[in-house]
Amino acid sequence: MSAALARLLDDALDALDHPVESTDGERAEARELAALADRTSAALAAHGVMPGEPVHIRIGNRPADLGALLGLWRTGAVAVPVHASAASSTVERLQRRTGSRLLVDRDRIDVIAAAAPPARPVLREAAVVIFTSGSTGEPKGAVIGHQRLADKLAILDQLLGLHAADVVLVPLQLSFIFGLWVSLLALMRGARLVLMPRYARDAIMRGLQDATVLAGVPSMYRTLLAEPPPNVPNLRLIMTGGEVLPPRLAGALRGFAPAAIYDLYGLTETGSCDFCLAPADQPAGFGSIGRPTERVAYRIVQGGVAVAPAATGELQVSTPFGMLGYLDDPQLTAASFEDGYFKTGDLARLRADGRVELVGRAKDIVSRGGQKIAPLEIDNLLAEHPDIAAALCAGVPDERLGEVIHAAVVPRTGARVDAVALREWMLARTERYKVPAVFYVLDALPAGSTGKADRRAVARLPGKHS
Repeated sequence: MSAALARLLDDALDALDHPVESTDGERAEARELAALADRTSAALAAHGVMPGEPVHIRIGNRPADLGALLGLWRTGAVAVPVHASAASSTVERLQRRTGSRLLVDRDRIDVIAAAAPPARPVLREAAVVIFTSGSTGEPKGAVIGHQRLADKLAILDQLLGLHAADVVLVPLQLSFIFGLWVSLLALMRGARLVLMPRYARDAIMRGLQDATVLAGVPSMYRTLLAEPPPNVPNLRLIMTGGEVLPPRLAGALRGFAPAAIYDLYGLTETGSCDFCLAPADQPAGFGSIGRPTERVAYRIVQGGVAVAPAATGELQVSTPFGMLGYLDDPQLTAASFEDGYFKTGDLARLRADGRVELVGRAKDIVSRGGQKIAPLEIDNLLAEHPDIAAALCAGVPDERLGEVIHAAVVPRTGARVDAVALREWMLARTERYKVPAVFYVLDALPAGSTGKADRRAVARLPGKHS
């Protein structure tokens, strides 16, 4: 059985000469985390935990979470991250899905079920099960393997070039694959890791006084840049991913700091970071996801047939770093692949410059009176308006037209958005059927637990709109 991530994290802590910190003021020396890992693995062994057994771990982006995670991996158990603020009903629902009988919370182990679940072959080489939202609303448990993620980290290490002098600020939850791999990579390089338990603009502004590396999703960067940001003399590298980086926001990030920007695209199921828009390809490449990373292949198909250059089809990815499968769902696992390529569900096209550009999500496409609309296209158009800081659109059922577009917009600081004027502005730039029927003016875009903008939440917005 592979425990590559346990060895990686053990080696990292052995060499680390400064504490892991959080913006809440918690800090833990490497020796303290190693000692916590010792206690955790001993306690799990006393409970009779077997290799491949799923164990819940409560994650709050506390330094101690890393020690507990290491202890769990040392026993060969499979981590099932549960957010620290999760309701008891959420824990119970996950327990029913995984069959886990134990929950690790820093130094404490709670018994949450009487008996261990039966062995599952898919968990034999697994490190973590990350539940991702599904199109039906039922989360899917993507099983991530030790060796596959360790191999991906080696490639990201070469791509990003972190080093021991870096201060890496991570406002991403460790339960999110982006937050997990950035944190592990920082520790691998001996960097000073600063975790953020919850995203707050004042906390990130304080953290940026020392940070040399920042990792976040575009929604976080919109919030950061909504007001004049702080001076960040040390920031040299910005990572972004998890959702599309609009060209206007990309330009604002370039003006924010003299830092190299790495825009990364990938899914939990594919092991993350399948494409990268590197600094050398900017600004010409803005609006695209760039080119595939090492050992990743892709194709753009429609009905199983490759489309012509510049035509739109589904982006499919072939990678040796992807998930081992969906937990307890071999049928869904098989249906998610075609000829060895994972079906991302993202619509894309190959640009003339050789970079791949996302058009939208297949499941998000809106059919308004038979006319197909990609909400992402409307997001990007609205974001070009001088008074709008951010926009997010979604399809909503309509009795007459089948579906119509609703849009959530966030005004720039000091600006006022008028729906009538905004419609006129859009009519001058796109077809009438693409103009949203409803505009919601919000202080911030709705976001999910990982901080990514939540398109489905726009369709559920109640109350007053423009």
